[in-house]
Amino acid sequence: GSYFNISALVILIVLTYVLVRGVRESASTNNVMVVIKIAAILIFVIGAAHAVKSTNWHPFLPNGYSGMLTGAAIVFFTYIGFDSVSTAAEECRRPQRDMPFGIIMSLVVCTVLYIAISIVMTGMAPWKSLGTAEPMITALQYASGPPALLKASRFIVSLGAVVAMGSVLLVFQLGQPRIFFSMARDGLLPPVMAKVHPRFKTPYVGTILTGIFVALFSAFANIAEVVDLTNIGTLFAFVLVSAGVIFLRRLEPDGPRPFRVPWVPLTPLISIAACLYLMLQLPGITWMRFGVWLVLGLVF
Repeated sequence: GSYFNISALVILIVLTYVLVRGVRESASTNNVMVVIKIAAILIFVIGAAHAVKSTNWHPFLPNGYSGMLTGAAIVFFTYIGFDSVSTAAEECRRPQRDMPFGIIMSLVVCTVLYIAISIVMTGMAPWKSLGTAEPMITALQYASGPPALLKASRFIVSLGAVVAMGSVLLVFQLGQPRIFFSMARDGLLPPVMAKVHPRFKTPYVGTILTGIFVALFSAFANIAEVVDLTNIGTLFAFVLVSAGVIFLRRLEPDGPRPFRVPWVPLTPLISIAACLYLMLQLPGITWMRFGVWLVLGLVF
């Protein structure tokens, strides 16, 4: 509990096993989890809509735009899943079509679901009461109805939350070994990281090493500090990717581009500005840790 998170360790071991078995098995597992979590979200949004009180939306932005942007920076780690999709490009049948479609459509769907949940939650309960580890469960405490129905609703939402975290972990754990695989193939990491399992055809060495490291790290790490470090690292990575689009258009204007980012350099510049602005909303200690982490990475 307080010193060792055994549930996180066990979940990571199970997911690592699934990922070693293959992408098809991983995709099937992920599909089941996604259906469960979307069902939980829809049950919450539709079922709890009757408990919304419009008075809870006044004032609509109680902490102003700065509070909204700080909140966006704090939860930015939720966007890692979208770029993790791109790391599976080599295992797509038609990556030039499937990758952009998958990333853009998942962004659209998630944006709609985020807004729907936010509207219902803040309409059900005063915003100050929602600063908990389980805000949807907290919001349900303000709903009225048969005790058995409310208890069932809390169970469904809790189950959906656990399954949702599992599906997100699966995508993250899928992506990192593919990055190691590409780096090893290019000579940036030892060749063993590019070894493919003779039966399952997966980069099993990188998958197992990633699973062990993340499992042990998650068993001991402070999640609040890790989340802030993840946020600033992700935002910085998005800055580099956006800048890379501009430079590659100049350095390799005739390079093959099955999918072209529109309105370059305007689109990447907007992305860079937005990411840098969100980075500035994070606390100073996060910047210090990021600097140390960046130096260690460059030395390595």
